[in-house]
Amino acid sequence: MGNENTDTRPRVRRWWARAAFVAAFGAAATPIAFAGLFGTAAVLAVGIGGVAATVAASYWFLTSHGVLRAISSVLVVLAPIVVLVLLLRADLLWAVVLSCVLLLAAVLCARAALGEPEKNAMPEYTAPAPRRPFLLMNPRSGGGKVAKFGLQRKAEDLGAEVILLDGPENADVAALARRAVERGADLLGVAGGDGTQALVAAVAAEHDLPFLVISAGTRNHFALDLGLDRDDPATCLDALADGVEVRVDLGWMNGHPFVNNASFGVYAELVQSPAYRDDKTGTVLEMLPELLDRHRGYLLTVEIGDVTVGGPQAVLVSNGPYRTGDLVGMGRRERLDDGVLGVVTMSVNSAREAVGLLQGAHARGVSTARAAEVVVDADQSVIPVGVDGESRMVRTPVVCTIAPAVLRVRLPRHRPGALPKKPGIELARLYRLTGWPTGFSQRNRVPRG
Repeated sequence: MGNENTDTRPRVRRWWARAAFVAAFGAAATPIAFAGLFGTAAVLAVGIGGVAATVAASYWFLTSHGVLRAISSVLVVLAPIVVLVLLLRADLLWAVVLSCVLLLAAVLCARAALGEPEKNAMPEYTAPAPRRPFLLMNPRSGGGKVAKFGLQRKAEDLGAEVILLDGPENADVAALARRAVERGADLLGVAGGDGTQALVAAVAAEHDLPFLVISAGTRNHFALDLGLDRDDPATCLDALADGVEVRVDLGWMNGHPFVNNASFGVYAELVQSPAYRDDKTGTVLEMLPELLDRHRGYLLTVEIGDVTVGGPQAVLVSNGPYRTGDLVGMGRRERLDDGVLGVVTMSVNSAREAVGLLQGAHARGVSTARAAEVVVDADQSVIPVGVDGESRMVRTPVVCTIAPAVLRVRLPRHRPGALPKKPGIELARLYRLTGWPTGFSQRNRVPRG
């Protein structure tokens, strides 16, 4: 009877692990087996030449304007095509394709062996529904989402007091929130951009009141990382009747709160561009050549704990580390309750490093770190800083800190969900799962970084 309930998962994982190594060996052996050593060398030469041409063209595209940028964009497209044509003429394309398929199979088998992604959800707490919720709504935010989704009427039907930010008298959102607390509000919320969210969130944290995020802004990265529905902000209002709470961190920059990030250098200058809000990617591509070539107006120095980074061209300090070490804060954060700042610094000193920026956190010249405090100084007394996507002029030195678990965020019970955590592929662990002799695994184990 006991054998009937034996867990077969270790056995299944063992075979997935073995399949991963067999597929990886097949991916490496296929070109040699069918093209020979000479043919494999030719394949590698063609591939390396194509990559080199693509990298060079990408660099010209990133760092130039006009005709040269147009020519380089054509080369970026043509180089891979030329490689494919040469492989076809040599009758080697099928071997390369088969090798890539086997490599993909190896990755899939390895992930199956190491385990499925697990929800990396923050702890949720049951809390009573608010009796006097107070909400601020920006009717212009997100292209008019407040009116489009009828947020004011729906919120008022649920018993909330709603103030529209439609005039200069309602410009000071923090003051409006404080007056609402004085009148007895037991929840504060915002339908608007992340910059407005941060200001009101700070008031909620100060008074230990729950805070409601309504995803009515343009980007709503904070709402995204909370698992909220950005396509239908009205679903966020469900939290007023049936909600749960999570405790999240709040970032501070020289006394100014941020829910996403504070950015310095190249990115801060990009945020100052009037076109940035409407077309972030296009603005980056348009301004990057000048910024990389002429960004010498002020010299940054960053202190991250006991480490000093001198002269970076861009610095991103985030309320919790981004999942990919994203350079401009457009990625995602797995958690918002780790109690640390995420730090990304970028230093570009060569063409290779400029092209490598496309690789994000894996690029040469890009470093990532975690810290409770980050100090950004400059050789000027005032520098531009992008705070939650909005530009501010700030006196140096700029001190960024994290306030752990100070913000009570009220969320609807049913929402798209938090970001699943992708497991990395650890070769040593994968080899141990195969059940094969461990001597090879021990000798070749790669130390964790």
